[in-house]
Order: sequence, then C-alpha cells, then structure tokens
Amino acid sequence: METEPRSTMSATMSAQSAAPVSFPVEGMSCAACVGRVERALGRLPGASAVSVNLATGRASLRLEPGTTPAEAAAAVEAAGYAVPETETALAVSGLSCASCVGRVERALAAVPGVLGAAVNLATGRAVVRHRAGVVAPADLAAAVEAAGYAAKPLDAEAPPAPDAARAREARALRRDALIAALLALPVVVLDMGGHVVPGFHHAVAGILGADGAAWLQAGLATLVLAGPGRRFFAQGVPGLLRGHPDMNALVALGSGAAYLYSLVATVAPDLLPAGSRHLYFEASVLIVTLILLGRTLEARARGRTGEAIAQLLDLAPRTARVVRDGTEAEVPLAALKVGDVVRVRPGERVAADGVVVAGESFVDESMVTGEPAPVRKAPGAATVGGTVNRGGSLDLRVGSVGADTVLAQIARMVERAQGAKLPIQALVDRVTGRFVPAVIAAALATFAAWLALAPAPALGPALVHAIAVLIIACPCAMGLATPTSIMVGTGRAARRGILFRDGTALQRLQSVRAVALDKTGTLTEGRPRLTALDAPGHDAAEILGLAAGLESRSEHPVAAAIVAGARARSLAVPEPESFEAEAGHGVRGRVGGRAVAIGARRWLDRLGIAADPNLAARAEALAAAGSSPLHLALDGRHAAVLAVADPIKAGAREAVAALRARGLAVAMLTGDERRAAEGIAKNLGIEAVSAEMLPAGKVEALRALRAAHGPVAFVGDGINDAPALAEADVGLAIGTGTDIAVESADVVLMAADPGALVEALDLSRAVMRNIRQNLFWAFAYNVALIPVAAGALAVVGGPSLSPVLAASAMALSSTFVLGNALRLRRAGGRAVPAGSPA
Repeated sequence: METEPRSTMSATMSAQSAAPVSFPVEGMSCAACVGRVERALGRLPGASAVSVNLATGRASLRLEPGTTPAEAAAAVEAAGYAVPETETALAVSGLSCASCVGRVERALAAVPGVLGAAVNLATGRAVVRHRAGVVAPADLAAAVEAAGYAAKPLDAEAPPAPDAARAREARALRRDALIAALLALPVVVLDMGGHVVPGFHHAVAGILGADGAAWLQAGLATLVLAGPGRRFFAQGVPGLLRGHPDMNALVALGSGAAYLYSLVATVAPDLLPAGSRHLYFEASVLIVTLILLGRTLEARARGRTGEAIAQLLDLAPRTARVVRDGTEAEVPLAALKVGDVVRVRPGERVAADGVVVAGESFVDESMVTGEPAPVRKAPGAATVGGTVNRGGSLDLRVGSVGADTVLAQIARMVERAQGAKLPIQALVDRVTGRFVPAVIAAALATFAAWLALAPAPALGPALVHAIAVLIIACPCAMGLATPTSIMVGTGRAARRGILFRDGTALQRLQSVRAVALDKTGTLTEGRPRLTALDAPGHDAAEILGLAAGLESRSEHPVAAAIVAGARARSLAVPEPESFEAEAGHGVRGRVGGRAVAIGARRWLDRLGIAADPNLAARAEALAAAGSSPLHLALDGRHAAVLAVADPIKAGAREAVAALRARGLAVAMLTGDERRAAEGIAKNLGIEAVSAEMLPAGKVEALRALRAAHGPVAFVGDGINDAPALAEADVGLAIGTGTDIAVESADVVLMAADPGALVEALDLSRAVMRNIRQNLFWAFAYNVALIPVAAGALAVVGGPSLSPVLAASAMALSSTFVLGNALRLRRAGGRAVPAGSPA
C-alpha cells in the first residue's frame, strides 16, 4: 500500500490543527497596502493561508498553536495599519466585593489582545476593550471562570433585558437567609438564654444532659455552615488558596474559625487549655445569617437601583394593531416589520417608532423628553414607541423595530452609563486591591497579640477578636459606594429626559466652572420666522421664491423659515439645479438658471461680492432690533436683505439666571450677526457674547473660556456645533438637534427646555456628593471599627466588638450605602411629568 509522503502528512496535520482567524484592517487604500499586510502576516511563525481583501477591509489567515491572534494584530500595526477597537460585554456572577472586581479585571486584562476591562459590582457586568476579531467572547468568559466566577457574553447591541440570573440569586439569598435564621435561632437561645432567664442553662442541662446542649448546637451550626453558609466556603476557600482572598474568604475564615474552635471544645475539650473551653457556635451561625440577610437587602436594593432600564423597556406595549388590506389584526410587538402600518387608538401607547400617515392627535412624549405638554401629531410627524396617544386615532408607518428603536437606544445608553467606572473609582480600586490581605494580616496580628499579652486563658478572647476583625472589615460597602450611586443617578436622569452617554460625564459635569451655549435651537426656539425682505429694484416675490428654492436643500432652521415664509405667501418653491453649503458662512447654487448666494455678510466677502451700502445699513438696523439679517446675492450682485427672528425659548432666562446663581460663568457662542446676538444675550442676561463665529472659532472660544475659568461645558444642537461639543470638557446636545451633534456629545438633553441643563448639573453634583458620602462612610467605618474589633478599647477597660456585632455592623454598612444611593431617586429640579415612569 502506497503511503503518503511524511512532509505532506505533516502539512495536512498542521493545517488541521491551525485555527482560522479573521479581523478588520483599517488604512488600506490600494493593492500595495494589501501586499504589505499579507507579507507582515506571512512572516508570523505558524501562519498560513494568509489572505487580505481590500474591498471588505479584512485579513484572514490560519494560526498554529503558539501564535495568538493578538500577535497577528500587532504585526498589522507594525506594518503601519490599524486593527480597530471594539467592546465585548459579559454578565459576571459570583461577585461579592470590590476585591472580586479587581480580580476579574486582572484576569480579563491578561487575555492576549485585551486593551482594558472595567467590571461593575452593582450591575454584575464587565465591558472589555479589545482589537476587533482578535479576542473571542468565549476566551473572555473562560478567563473569568478561571478566576473563580461565572460569565456569559452579552449582545451589546440588543436592548437590555431583565437579568434572570440575578433574580434567581436574589431568590436563593432570601431562601438561604430564612433557613439560616430558623436554624440559628435555637443555637442563640441555647447559648444566650442563661443571660436573660435565670436558671435556663440548668433546665436545659436537665433535659438534654450535661453535654446535650453543646452537641445540639454543633449539629445545628453544621447544618447552617454546610447549607446556607456553603456559598462562602465554596467561593472563599479557593480564592484564599490561590492567594487572592475576597469577602467570602473573610466570612469563611471568621465563621469557620468560630465553628472549628467550638467543635473541638465539644468533641475533644482536653485539647484546649483549661479555662478556654468556650463555645462560639452562636457567633458562627449569626455571622452567616446576618451576612446573608445583608446580601438579601443588597440584592433588593440593587434591583431598585437598576429599575430605570426595566421601567423604560416596560413602556413598550406588548402587542400592536397592524392594518393590512383595510382590516386590523393584533400581533405581538416582536412580529412588527419596518413598513407595517399600525393603528393607535386614544389612550394607547404608540407601538413603534415611525411616521404618521393618517389621523391627528396629541401625544404625551414626557417619557422621552421629560416635558409634560403633549405634542401635536399630524401626517408626516415622527412618533416614538412607548409614548402615549392622548387624543384621536393615528395610523403610522413603522420606521424601526427592536434594538433600533429610540426606547431601546435610550435603554442601552443608560445601561452603558450605569456600567461606567468613574475616575474617582481608581482610588477605591487601589485601596481594595490590597485591603483584604491587609485585613487577614491584621486579624493574625490581633490573634498573636492577645495570645502573647492577655492574661491566661487568652486563646478564647484572641480568637473572638481576630474573628471580629475579619468580619468588620469586609469591603462590600467600598465596592458598592460608586456604582450604586451612578446607577440610581443615571436612571433618575433618564426619567427626566437627560441621557449620560458616558458615565464619566457625571464626574466631569459637576466640576465645570463655565457654560457656553449656542443660540439657535438652544436658547431660542430654533424655528425662526421670516420678518423682513428688502430687495430694492427687484420683484420681492421673485427674490423670495429663488431664496426659498435654494434654502430648500438646507437643514438649517433659518433656511426652514425662509421656505415657510415663501409658502405662507403661496409662492412656488423651485427645485435648485445645484447646491453647496459652507458651514458658518452660507449657501450658494443655481435656481431657475440664476446664480444665488445667501448668508452672512462675510459670505459675500468670501465670494468677492461687494456689499450695497444701503442694504448693509438696513441689515445693521435689523440686527439692532434683534433680528438676524441674511444677505442675498443674485448673479454676483448684492440684491436683497432678508431678516428672520427666532423667539427666545420659555425658561431660557431662568436657566441662565440659575447657572449664574450656581457660580458659573455663562457665555453665548453663535454664528449669527453680532448686533442680533448681543440683543438676544442682553435679553437673557448673558454678558459674554461671541458672534459671527465659524465652527473652528467656537473651539477657540471654548479654549479661552477654559483658560479663564476652568473646565467648560458647551450646549448645542447643530452640525456646526459638533467640533465644540467634542472640544468641551462636557458636551451637552439638545436631543431635538441633528444626529451629528448628538453623537458628539457626552450628555443628551432629550427636552428642548434649557432648564434641563440646570437639572443635569444639579444631578451631577448630587451624584458626586452621594458618592463622596458613600466612600467616606465605607472607608471611615472600616478604619474606625477595626481597632475596636481588635480590642484596642477593651485593653483600657472600654467596650469590645463581638463577631456577632461585627457581622451586624458590616451588613448595616452595605445597606446604608445602598440606602443613601437610593435617595438620588428623588433628586432633580423639575416635577416628574404625568405619564413618565416614576
């Protein structure tokens, strides 16, 4: 029989063992780039079947064991190209304290290709940054599991769903706490009854025998530790053996030491020195019971901290009434498709995002914007799923479903903000990373000190004080101090129509010292009206028609005012033959065979068109009156001046006054004419005005404000505001503005109300104040009570802290932190609108 050559067999086996790898590559522009990337990958040890596709921008290859995808990505970057970053989310269970968070983060960061990882104790969620296609979610989950926890990859784009695992954990905690309490009660009665009822111990001894009570306590304590308390040993002992102890290890050491000492005193008392044969079964069972009770309260409070997302998702109706072939059919919401026509009756919630095609009504959109006034909807108006139809019947055509709806996007944004790790958390991480080992060392030192210095018999007191140190110092409150406040604060903000796209914006916003505001659409309605048209020597109707035709291609509110003014006069709006826009200057093109340019005075200067002195004087007068003048050139000559006026938004004056009352410098940045801008600013009480600004000028103005006052926030809504929003320490976009502005911002104000800015600032300050309170309580509590638990006061005749009291106080610490965070649910300046989630 002919055999295959060994070299061929070896190549075949190698190909079979090699793993396929595919990832995107950025920066390739030609075939030479493709060749360069292929050569870089081909030089990797164990690389084969290298293929780079310019059209798809992806590299594919096979790698033998020993060469990682991260090394392939590094080779691509060394060749001068980039592998883009992406994020993978994991649901992590088994986290109990801040040291668990640090351990999981270190395990994830050690995976090749991972650039960074952030784990949130309150949400049980990990977000991992890595090169796209280089790290598999299964590898990340395996790394977490190797660290002693359970993990499950999540779909980052899917709308958040209730965490069934956390609900099961909460139910298990309630059950175990109840069982532990029922089993612990007889132990406590048997041990402590004599201190309350004289002769109790003699009566028990007469019924159960001299050692019967001890054996009964031993049996009940065994059931508590082996049953409800098993979780502490199952999670804590492996971590202790690996050299990475956590809160579970502290509880296991404390309750286990008390139990084993008491068991020896019961089973083999002769092994202990005379006078030290005491029982501490009640301490072991009460430690477990009280900490389980504390965790149960934590789980309940954590559920309340995260209820904002659940309430948002609950706003969507379960079914929709689809109109097909003239008949209605009720279908599950998940069965809706883009393009379906849905009927919404009065009082019902709007089924999906879409556009009204028939009917008129008023819709309560307070769940999105925070504004209580219903919004009129007519054919052509956009709708948001989950809002409430207050008036007539509406037919709407579905525009987005599932994860693409506004409601789902808001929920994802809130979830992302809640999972963020603030810069202040870095201090907590550094401390807690060394805290548990330090506590174990302190407990051992306490034990040794009591043995060496206390009068005999000292073994019992030494053990009691060492256990108290272990229990009182559990760092649960430290790990919960920051994330719980973020969860409640961002959830509260979402219900107020304030969306923090990035949780770190919470910390940055409270520290701003100056606020710069765009004018149009931010301080004013953004729907200016045409108020004047001067066109000497020309037909005014013709001029307005040409202007409206050109501006019909623009998204700017001023353009909309000109088009609306033409239509209000029943003028035809011709389609432009060409159109060009220059941000911050104006527009130009051809309409009806004529060259038309419209914009600020500097637009004429840039185009080399001389200004007519009379029209320039008229523009000055209009600007002085508070209107925004626009210059129109026809066939290269200055032909007309148009003026639009934009009403100041209700509440804008009050918002500016509130900002100044909070000690902030307030400035207005606008591209409008200086005279008009100064008129608006004077009306609003703003002294610092920068007008006639290009987008780059707004960036420079922000830098000047920062140099003069400190961190600066900018509020805007237009395309030309995007650079300023990105430059500001905190960018806040009006949610009714353009998508580019919203994507460039750190905070989105869904309402058009300027008062939302003040509320966002107040919420930010309230959240950071709450975090500082929580951290002070958590750290000061541990620092103050560890010496008491160690017996420092007992040495001078003061009180000591028993393990039972230590367990109660530790549970109280976490509960206090969570309760303090929940106070943020009532934070915020505006009243909760009717129809919004409370």
